[in-house]
Amino acid sequence: MDEKGRVVDGDAVMLMCGKQMKREGRLKGHAIVATVMSNIGLEIALQSRGIKLIRTDVGDKYVLEELLRSGAKLGGEQSGHIIFPKLSLAGDGLITTLQLLRAMRDRDRSLPDLTKGFHRYPQVLVNVQVSNKKPFDELPSVKRLASETERKLGGRGRLLLRYSGTEPLARVMIEGERQEEIDRYATALADTIRLALDT
Repeated sequence: MDEKGRVVDGDAVMLMCGKQMKREGRLKGHAIVATVMSNIGLEIALQSRGIKLIRTDVGDKYVLEELLRSGAKLGGEQSGHIIFPKLSLAGDGLITTLQLLRAMRDRDRSLPDLTKGFHRYPQVLVNVQVSNKKPFDELPSVKRLASETERKLGGRGRLLLRYSGTEPLARVMIEGERQEEIDRYATALADTIRLALDT
């Protein structure tokens, strides 16, 4: 939380720490690792600063695998599991706090100041109860609507269809500029998945 009571999540923390590390020449390959659940606002903010976002599956173990594979020096999840592999291979809250405080001290700026320019895009997540997890590519109606939705979102939004690894659920996640629009898209996709899987 910042001093105004606003939540500063893992995406914002990665942006702030990534900018600091790049300034200091410590951001190898000018890349940060995050999961598919990180907001597109993070990706856009990083791109504008010449930093690439490498996405992985959900889970800090996948983030760590990619950090070790690519040699990147910062990665994490929107939930706040942030990993600085040079300091620790675990998502350590104390290390993250110290790195964040260091960035604030070195820049002599407050937390809200350091998060300026980070626009979090509206996001919707709809869960669909399923009895089987047939690949979405094998469901023509879902594939067609997903392609159409991605075209409508253009470069200012994102669609993610995935099955839960632990529950009998299909997850429809959409980010875009307008909440009512992405709500409509997500509902349509969820209904199409239900019909296609006959659940």
